[in-house]
Amino acid sequence: MAGGLVALFDDVALLARAAAASIDDVGAAAGRAGVKAAGVVVDDTAVTPQYVRGLSADREIPIIRRIAVGSLRNKLLIILPAILLLSQFLPWLLTPILMVGGAYLCYEGAEKVWHRLSGHHDDHASGEEAMPDEQTIVSGAVRTDFILSAEIMVISLNEVAGEGFWARAVILAVVGLLITILVYGVVGLIVKMDDAGLRLSRSSAKGVAGFGRGLVKGMPRLLTALTVVGTAAMLWVGGHILLVGSDELGLHAVYGVVHHLEEAAHEATGALGGVVGWLVNTLASALVGLVVGAVVVLVVTLALRRRRAEPAGH
Repeated sequence: MAGGLVALFDDVALLARAAAASIDDVGAAAGRAGVKAAGVVVDDTAVTPQYVRGLSADREIPIIRRIAVGSLRNKLLIILPAILLLSQFLPWLLTPILMVGGAYLCYEGAEKVWHRLSGHHDDHASGEEAMPDEQTIVSGAVRTDFILSAEIMVISLNEVAGEGFWARAVILAVVGLLITILVYGVVGLIVKMDDAGLRLSRSSAKGVAGFGRGLVKGMPRLLTALTVVGTAAMLWVGGHILLVGSDELGLHAVYGVVHHLEEAAHEATGALGGVVGWLVNTLASALVGLVVGAVVVLVVTLALRRRRAEPAGH
C-alpha cells in the first residue's frame, strides 16, 4: 500500500511539473507573440485618447471602459475563432493575409508622415461644435480597434503557428486579454494625467504643485511622442512583415539584401553586434515600410481624386 501511495504521489508530482512547464511555455510564447505585436500596440495606445478629447472628465473612463470591452469582444469572439480556423484548415493563407495587414500598417504610417511633412494637422479650433453621442464615439473607436486588434492577433498567431490547436487558442486568448488590459490601462492613465496634474497643482506644497503643473504641461508632449513612436513602430512592423513574407513566398531579393547588411553590421561591431544588427534590420524594415506605404498612399490619393472628379466629367 505504501509503495502504491508513493507511486501515486510521484505521478501527481510529475503531472504538476508537466502542468507548470506547460504554463511556462504558454507564458513564454505569449510574451514572444506580444513583443512582435508591439508596433500595433503602441499605435493603438496613441490613437485611443483622441476619442475622449472634449468630453467631460467624469465620462472619460466609462467610455474607455466600453471601448476596452468592445476591443476584447473583437479579439476573443470574432478574430480569435476566425484566425484559429484559418490556421487549422488554410494555413497557406496566413502569410498573404499577414502581408496585406503589413501593407495597411505601412500605409497608415506613411500617411501620418505625409500629413506631418505637408503641414496638415487636425483642426480642433472649430468652436463649440456639438460632440457626437457616446454610442457613436464608442462604435467608431471599436471599429478602428478591430483593424488594429486583427493585426495584433494575426502577428501573434504567426509567432505560435507551430503549436497545437488548443495551445494556439490559449496563447492567443492570453495575448488578447493582456494586450487589451495593457493598452486601455495605459490609455486610462494618460487621459487622467492632466486631471491629476490639476489637482496636484492646487496643493499648498510647492514641490507637489510644481509636479502637478509639470504633468499638465507634459500631456501634449507625451501624446506627440506617442504618435511619433507609434508611427515609427507601424513602419517598422509593417516593413518587417513584408520582408519576411516576401521571402517565405519565394521573393528573396530584398530580404536577402537586408539580411546581408544585418550580418555585416553584426560582424563589424564586435560585442555590440547583436544590438547594431537589430538596429540595421529595424531601420531597413522601416525604410521598406515607408516606401511601400508611400506607394499605397499615392495610389489611394489618386483613386480618391479620380472618383471625386468623375461627377464633374459627366
